[in-house]
Amino acid sequence: MATDLISLAQKASQNAYVPYSHFPIGAAVKTKSGDIYLGCNIENASFGLTNCGERTAIFKAISEGHRDFEEIAVYGETEDPISPCGACRQVMAEFFEPTARVTLVAKDGKTVVMTVDELLPYSFTELR
Repeated sequence: MATDLISLAQKASQNAYVPYSHFPIGAAVKTKSGDIYLGCNIENASFGLTNCGERTAIFKAISEGHRDFEEIAVYGETEDPISPCGACRQVMAEFFEPTARVTLVAKDGKTVVMTVDELLPYSFTELR
């Protein structure tokens, strides 16, 4: 399924609103029930109000009633696979199992696959 998520994440990046950075990011998240939600980064002139593609996809799913996620793919127009920011990593830690699959994708299709726990090994959670 990761291949489908990768192509969907790449497609989602085409909807990015990035007039300041010109740095489109797309994400595709799969819920444990099999539903898939897409997200892109959405910038704002007040940069603190910008939302990343990963969080957009996760928040869309949450707004539709989902709380359990299986995996996520993140695509960036980068030479190496894109790495989520700290805020996105923490949101993943809140809603994904530590062993959930995270596929990071570069513009040439190169990937790195890791887990949420590998992305943020000492995350702030109610359990830690």
